[in-house]
Amino acid sequence: MTVEITPAAMTRDELIAVARTRDAVVLSEAVLGRLSAQRHAIDALVESGTPVYGLSTGFGSLATTFISPEDRRELQRSLIRSHAAGVGPEVETEVIRAMMVSRLTNLCSGVSGVRPSTALAYAALLNEQITPIVHEFGSLGCSGDLAPLAHVALALMGEGDVRDRGGARMSARDALVGAGLDPVVLAEKEGLALINGTDGMLGQLVLAIEDGDDLLRLMDVAAAMSVEALRGTDRVFLEEIHALRPHVGQRLSAANLASLLANSEIVSSHLDDPSQVQDAYSLRCAPQVHGAARDTFSYAARVADVELASAIDNPSVLVDGSLVSNGNFHGAPIAYVLDFLAIALADVASMSERRTDRMLDVHRSYGLPPFLAHQAGVDSGLMIAQYAQAALVSEMKRLATPASVDSIPSSGMQEDHVSMGWHAARKLRSSLNAFADVLAIELLSGARALALRSPLTPSPVTGAVSERVNAVSGGPGHDRWLSPEIAAVGELVRSGELLELVSRFVTLS
Repeated sequence: MTVEITPAAMTRDELIAVARTRDAVVLSEAVLGRLSAQRHAIDALVESGTPVYGLSTGFGSLATTFISPEDRRELQRSLIRSHAAGVGPEVETEVIRAMMVSRLTNLCSGVSGVRPSTALAYAALLNEQITPIVHEFGSLGCSGDLAPLAHVALALMGEGDVRDRGGARMSARDALVGAGLDPVVLAEKEGLALINGTDGMLGQLVLAIEDGDDLLRLMDVAAAMSVEALRGTDRVFLEEIHALRPHVGQRLSAANLASLLANSEIVSSHLDDPSQVQDAYSLRCAPQVHGAARDTFSYAARVADVELASAIDNPSVLVDGSLVSNGNFHGAPIAYVLDFLAIALADVASMSERRTDRMLDVHRSYGLPPFLAHQAGVDSGLMIAQYAQAALVSEMKRLATPASVDSIPSSGMQEDHVSMGWHAARKLRSSLNAFADVLAIELLSGARALALRSPLTPSPVTGAVSERVNAVSGGPGHDRWLSPEIAAVGELVRSGELLELVSRFVTLS
């Protein structure tokens, strides 16, 4: 599949296709024509001799330093070399590709003033699957993701290190030669255009929305299994109840839970049991909490769509050919929602852990063996699986501390307020990874508990999920090495296999 870069906004699905499945990109004729027209405006400003930021001045607090005509192309090269100052572990390939395709769409918006040849060379890096080495630390999220984007621009110049399509590390120059590509010699304004944007944090937001949406749907499945395992009721998921408080996410989650629990022999067996008047909050309030998280992700998607439709560069070329400095590169709109998502995930994970703990506690599990052990005392069952889940939730709570409330002035106080959006994005990725394992442990516990409820049977859909989870984890029985079993269920979560299995029975919202 090929994604065409056009004057219209790139969609989240298109960005994900380039980032994850490594789809190729092609620039439309309309885009190439726009780039040519806007470059003429840059060339006219260069020839005018007027001092213009990004063309004939230094950067940041050096903006008042005039650069002579013979040094202006060296200015662009020096900008990239000096800003490619990232440190720490390598960033994941899918994140780098998401950042690159986002930057490419901004270059093609026409406000950056890059030459068509430079945009085509940038696209060629993506198509040849040459991935520049980008490091964890270096971006403050203002003026955009400077250091990460500079490492990409460095590779475009034939400098620095990259990974080829097979993942081998090599010099950028060797990778370009191997792909039949020439290094780009940057013209006036192009160095700045290549690094002045929110693309790193935006790319990670789009990826997080995709992952989070899937995990939250699967969280409804895990909650349904826990409701059955704990002899809970499905009456609290009636549509009429949630119409009284009609938050969109809440109603969707409640509808999911009602569908998942339909025709459950376990649920119907105790609906009139006077010993269970009300279920615990972690069961009864699942739609309210899961739904609030879903609404938060919906809001984040709206922010991402606006950002994908934006043209971010500083200075920007306007329709009349003028070049105007601005602050559109500031990452606050993205940073806030990245932090918001980490907060929502931590809360949903906390509720998941409470359901797991309840299934393992003989005093609250309505007849299940202690810790779901085969021979309690000799066996510890899933006791320490809950420890691991609690540790993950604790880490997610730490990661929920907002990055966007921090600001460390930089560039000689010229950039005196920064967003820390890149940091918000990085910790959200860690939070999502932990969330998948939290979910895996609840599913592992729920599947074992449902097997122990036999001969009563769960609903058709939760029964199928339970069988699949128990197939990879071993199900009830004497204690075994637990880490590989948790990892196996985690793989079911991350691969999408369980959601595909559920889709054979019900359609989740």
